[in-house]
Amino acid sequence: MAPPPQPAPDAAAPEGGPTRSEWPAQAADLVVDVVDRVSGATTGTILTIARGIVYGLAAAIIGTVLLVLVLITLVRVLDVAIPGDVWIVYAGLGAVFTLVGLVLWSKRRPRTA
Repeated sequence: MAPPPQPAPDAAAPEGGPTRSEWPAQAADLVVDVVDRVSGATTGTILTIARGIVYGLAAAIIGTVLLVLVLITLVRVLDVAIPGDVWIVYAGLGAVFTLVGLVLWSKRRPRTA
């Protein structure tokens, strides 16, 4: 029985290209790099947008709850501080909010066509 033939030494490709044993690894590295770049560009952007939406909704919900609790506390404190019925507190706070709304409304800019 004859011994198995020895593989030929890698011959360099013309013009300094990869040798026969190097090109599969280089091709795989190129594919991995392209997939990483595309994945980073799409998935990274989508994850950033999703985080912004989730954190924004959480902040809006928490802010709304805090605003309601502050208003309830304000009404109760003013009801104790101001003698009379609670409707006086409601009327006073309503007047304040109306004035603030009118000031903000007067500061708005009209839409341009």
